[in-house]
Amino acid sequence: MKMKNTDKIVLDTSIIIDGKISQLLEQNKLKVSEIIVPAMVLDEMQAQASKGREPGFVGLEELKKIRELAEKSKIKVRFTGTRPSIDDIKLAKSGRMDALIRDVAKEENATLYTADFVQALVGEAEGVSIQHFPAEIKTKGLAFEKFFTEDTLSVHLKEGVPPLAKKGGPGRFELVKIKDETLSTNDLENLIREITEATRISEEGSVEIIRSGATVLQLGNYRIAIARPPFSDGLEITIVRPIVKLSLEDYKLSDKLMLRLREKAEGIIIAGPPGSGKTTLASSLAEFYKNQGKIVKTLESPKDLQVGPEITQYGPLEGDFEKTADILLLVRPDYSIFDEVRKTKDFEIFSDMRLAGIGMIGVVHASDAIDAIQRFMGRVELGIIPHIIDTVIFVKEGEVKKVFELSLTVKVPSGMTEADLSRPLVEVRDFETGELVYEIYTFGEENVIVPVTKTSASPLKRLAQERILQEIRKFDFNAQAEVVSENKVVVRVANEYIPRIIGKEGVMIKALEQKLGISIDVEPKIPSLGKEIYFGMTETGNSITFDFDKRYIGKMANVYIGSDFLFSATIGKKSNIKVSKDSDIGRQIVRALVSKAKIKVLV
Repeated sequence: MKMKNTDKIVLDTSIIIDGKISQLLEQNKLKVSEIIVPAMVLDEMQAQASKGREPGFVGLEELKKIRELAEKSKIKVRFTGTRPSIDDIKLAKSGRMDALIRDVAKEENATLYTADFVQALVGEAEGVSIQHFPAEIKTKGLAFEKFFTEDTLSVHLKEGVPPLAKKGGPGRFELVKIKDETLSTNDLENLIREITEATRISEEGSVEIIRSGATVLQLGNYRIAIARPPFSDGLEITIVRPIVKLSLEDYKLSDKLMLRLREKAEGIIIAGPPGSGKTTLASSLAEFYKNQGKIVKTLESPKDLQVGPEITQYGPLEGDFEKTADILLLVRPDYSIFDEVRKTKDFEIFSDMRLAGIGMIGVVHASDAIDAIQRFMGRVELGIIPHIIDTVIFVKEGEVKKVFELSLTVKVPSGMTEADLSRPLVEVRDFETGELVYEIYTFGEENVIVPVTKTSASPLKRLAQERILQEIRKFDFNAQAEVVSENKVVVRVANEYIPRIIGKEGVMIKALEQKLGISIDVEPKIPSLGKEIYFGMTETGNSITFDFDKRYIGKMANVYIGSDFLFSATIGKKSNIKVSKDSDIGRQIVRALVSKAKIKVLV
């Protein structure tokens, strides 16, 4: 670009933030005697920095650099002009500040340097001497992208520290040093300037959060968090991007869970620790429901779910997700993805939308599946929780590790016996097995989550055990009994008593079963006593026959499949033991023979 010959120049905000002036000074291409900075430019940058806005910080740092370089080049830097009034500030978006800057250029008979096309156009119309520098802004191939490789999840940049990156897969990341050289404040400021400008002009860029000392930007797939003192102890940039995009089929979920997601689940919580793959699963679910012909919307800040264009991503309307929810209720989606549910207000919004009939999928940070439910307690009424959450999916290391289902019932909590202690409670069950894992109920004035453990036998089972032992102890006073189900008991006795309890052809044990009304399995208390012996095995008709040497006639034989005890029996007068194929033991022997498992006999 050809530079105009001039003795004095006036800088506006855009050209300072652009960094062009310091670049010209470093290259010794700026041939002027004086640089004039209007007071309203300084005030504008100070106001932006005070509000935590990145352009303000970038501009002030750049202005400091311009002064230092100008002094070395013997160029005078002067601040002039009046401070903007309240009315000027209110009209800033209408071009009032730009007009005041042009007025300074007129009064000083100087050339106005600007990177703002509209400012240059209006200035030329007013007859002001203008030098326009079109902004050279990239939205692709930015400097920070060189730090990323295919397996890089995040890059961590801080002044005075070598650049670091997290590489690997979900839940298996390793922090590695990108290079040994430390980063300077100037290095980071240049990156921030490039990122800020790219975010401003890119269709894929948005400012998600602005606080004093902290800014969060979304630029395409990149989420960029910038922290400055005094909020942080040094200038820092953290850039995160998703590295995996999966379909729901990639998770290899059970048919039972897929059916539930397709037909029943409407209050889903995806829980897991940071970096476990929660957002990736949420994106997969969003695409899954879209492919099911559902209208899907998202609530997220920043907007980093990887979804197709058919799924609209909403941020907080005027900084408030409650206002976003009001719009969503009018839009009437079938499913909404809330990424991430953290604050009490978020839980309330999630609950309100679910109770309004919208299918909800919430992403919650939690170290265990039950912790996700815990976070709803105290924020919503206990009895409403199962109406809000019906499925909890716990993700770790990119895989679905656990799934819970919730239901509301009225009963006596586990471990309590008095009937008048019955109350409404929330049952939390392992989805795949149906096993009751937790109970949530009010105890005193507190809502509590109680793990349900396998307790000792109930009074009814203990009574049954005692009745059975009364009969078995007629044979072995030290017998043991365990009720394993409503219609089956296992008794354990010394080896020598087993033939008497079973009787010839099982007559005695059958009589006991009829008398007690329950199936009885007899096992030796110490089945491993004895030595392993050789035997033959033949199949005749509907039975399997174990054949032994004649010297073992009358001995007690303990039969094992591998290391698991199967049964004990006395070797008969024909030196054999016959087992019916139709019996439970017979079927187990057949399965062992087919699978070539080792069968051994100890006497």
